This record gives sequence, structure tokens and C-alpha cells, in this order.
Amino acid sequence: MKKLPYIVLFLTLISFPEYLRAQTYYQTTDAYVSFYSSAPVEDIQAESEQGVSVVNIKTGEISFQVRIRSFDFPKELMEEHFNENYMESAKYPKAIFKGKAAEPINKSSGNQDIVFEGVFSVHGVEQKRKIPATIKFNGDQMLLKSKFNVAVKDHDIKIPRLLWQNIAEVIEVTVNANFKSID
Repeated sequence: MKKLPYIVLFLTLISFPEYLRAQTYYQTTDAYVSFYSSAPVEDIQAESEQGVSVVNIKTGEISFQVRIRSFDFPKELMEEHFNENYMESAKYPKAIFKGKAAEPINKSSGNQDIVFEGVFSVHGVEQKRKIPATIKFNGDQMLLKSKFNVAVKDHDIKIPRLLWQNIAEVIEVTVNANFKSID
């Protein structure tokens, strides 16, 4: 009977590292990403549900990417012009962000406003960026929401003079992602 507390302690200690390791990595393969361009002639919006991301909540590191051709537009001609004329998606197939949380990620804080600092690559041009987000944990899931602006000139995306009233110089990007623990 004296051995029982030692056995419980031993089992607790050998399983404790697994508990610490558990739920360190979260991933999603179907993050919602949209962008919105408000211009005098027409508004343009496109959506994708193919964002892919991994977050290490222990280190705060994040990697996020979305294929440019995965964006759906309300008009087929808009989609064609977007991919061929502006984004050159055959040459630059993905938008990528790699960064790290500016402060520790706290699973027990409820909603946590956080900023990810890193490099955002679009159209072959890398820019250092600070991307704001709100994260919330729910069991083995992490919900992430973000909204930020991207200036087309920062990524060398050329808009012909004839179309300057059709496409905004600054695009609003929205990300909603439901991550699941992969440990």
C-alpha cells in the first residue's frame, strides 16, 4: 500500500511532459480569407476558404499562406484580370506570412488581442508587417480573426491609369480561421 503514492507520482511525472507538449501546435487547412477594394466606380470583393496555417503557441510562431488562384470573385472577368494582369498568379502563386507573436500567447485569457510581427510576401515582394489578430481557445481549437490593410504599391502591383477608379490603392484583408490542435 505504501507503494501506491509512488506509483501515482511516477505515472504523473512520466505523463506530465506529454501534457506540456500537448496542444502546442495548431493548424488549419480551410481558413477563410477575403479582400475588399472600395473604389469610386465599383467595389471588388473576393473570397477563399483555402488558407493554410500552423501556429506554435509555445513560441508564438505562425506560418500562413493562401493560393492566389483560390480566390473566387462574383464576376469571372474580374477573376481573370486579377490573376493574369495584376497578381500574375502563375509567376507568384501564393501570399505568405511568416512571423511571431509580439507577446506570449495565453490559452487561458479568453479573447486575446495580439500582434504578429513578420514578413508578408505578395506578388514576389516581401514586406515587414505587424498583423493584428484576436485569438480565442475553445477546447482543442483556436479561433483567429484578423483584419488589416495592404497597399498595392507596397507589393509592386501595377494598376493601369485607366482603371485607377476601379481598384483601390489600399485593400482590406480579412482572415477567419479555426485551428485544431495537431499534437
